[in-house]
Amino acid sequence: MKDLHIISGQTVALPKTAYQARHFINGVAQDSVDGRKSDRISPSHGVVVSQAALGSEVEAEAAITAARAAFDDGRWSRLSGKARATVLNKVADLIEVNVEKLALIETLESGKPISQARGECGGAADLWRYAASLARTSHGDSHNTLGADILAVVLKEPIGVVSIITPWNFPFWILSQKLPFALAAGCTCVVKPSEVTPSTTAMLAEMLVEAGLPAGVCNIVLGYGSPVGSLMTAHADVDMVTFTGSTAVGKLITKRAGDTLKKVALELGGKNPQVIFPNCDLEGAADAVTFGIYFNVGQCCNSSSRIIVHEDIADAFVTRVVELSRQVAFGNPLHPDTQVGAIVTPEHATKIDSYVRAAVAAGAKVCIGGHSLTIPGLGDQFYQPTVMRGVTPDMVIAREEVFGPVLVVLTFGTLEEAIQLTNDATYGLSAGIWCDDISTCLEFSRRAQAGTVWTNTWMDGFPEVAFGGVKQSGQGREIGAYGFDEFLEVKSLVMRVGSTRAPWVKKA
Repeated sequence: MKDLHIISGQTVALPKTAYQARHFINGVAQDSVDGRKSDRISPSHGVVVSQAALGSEVEAEAAITAARAAFDDGRWSRLSGKARATVLNKVADLIEVNVEKLALIETLESGKPISQARGECGGAADLWRYAASLARTSHGDSHNTLGADILAVVLKEPIGVVSIITPWNFPFWILSQKLPFALAAGCTCVVKPSEVTPSTTAMLAEMLVEAGLPAGVCNIVLGYGSPVGSLMTAHADVDMVTFTGSTAVGKLITKRAGDTLKKVALELGGKNPQVIFPNCDLEGAADAVTFGIYFNVGQCCNSSSRIIVHEDIADAFVTRVVELSRQVAFGNPLHPDTQVGAIVTPEHATKIDSYVRAAVAAGAKVCIGGHSLTIPGLGDQFYQPTVMRGVTPDMVIAREEVFGPVLVVLTFGTLEEAIQLTNDATYGLSAGIWCDDISTCLEFSRRAQAGTVWTNTWMDGFPEVAFGGVKQSGQGREIGAYGFDEFLEVKSLVMRVGSTRAPWVKKA
């Protein structure tokens, strides 16, 4: 502990009362019919920071019914792109007005540093504005070369009712990667946030009303995956499910959705590598590796949880990453200087530690960290920044998603070895390469089995650029024009003009 940069003070006061999160169904905020609620205890402060209505099949059914009616009567789906964009831009403005409220509750529910919560919530407004621009510019195709008597038009139409299920690690950002794009397409939605971090999604409901979104177009049901999420994925009146979370749950959703052959888009886990060559900006790479593993306490599908370092520089490079790990500001999420906060639940902290213990038993070496940590006044729901060497590609910790601040180090000698190690994974979300030779970067980028490849940077993202994975990291894409298209169906319209169709049946 003495080797870490610990921050125990805070500059933001705790709220005096717990936030009351309610369902939002057909334009009305409401409690559960049975009155049940769930408490969220802050992982960093040990106090109840929110109470959320605990939904059942009753609320889920009502939300789906409202979304179905709103789509079918065209109150949103048949509006012009300009009208939909106007509402989405108003939501973006309201998000920016409410950034501090959103960031505070997200920090308290998730344990992430408030500086990162501010960036996430404030940055989400840009996703809403970009989605608004797509609402106005969406178009299909026309075919005017099919003969003098035929004109064909390919239309893009909203897919219908969309179930949106979001995780606890970036609750507001990931919601904003999905919801505004679905709304821009003309879909209606039912949203279920994680029961661990429900409040920012519930707070959005007030902004949707103020922005003028018609009742029933977006409905929010709070509660657990079973029964709420289960009904949202299987219901016959739902046309599409988009889910972000674990690969295991993604597989279950795919099976449940299969009975009605509804469309499924999944953004799942990752075991993302950064490959480090000797001829690169090694200081910049070391900083990016440190950022990539400790950002959001490592609880990030895009976390660079394994690095593949050239054997000639491995010792020096790992030493530098360890030095930087000691300098990372670690502790109270309510201090603006904190970079690494608390683990989301005690159960998840135990899971992280079990991976480390198993790796040590298998012969891996802990260079720094490797244990839970108690911070005076904040409790024991923290995990030390951890770097592990002596890891072999067959070890569980090198193959499975730990979802915590634990970095594993592998080494390589040739580009072929680096590519083989990169692709030796069931996941394929992201990968990165650090090298000054553009030919090496391009060859790696083309051959790496990943939905996103970064060269000489890590985790730069933009609303215009699609995001998603291959293999067991998911299917479909989010954000960008490709993410927008996920919420659209293609319809071909073939028209005979100016002539009569030749008869098929010959007259007697």
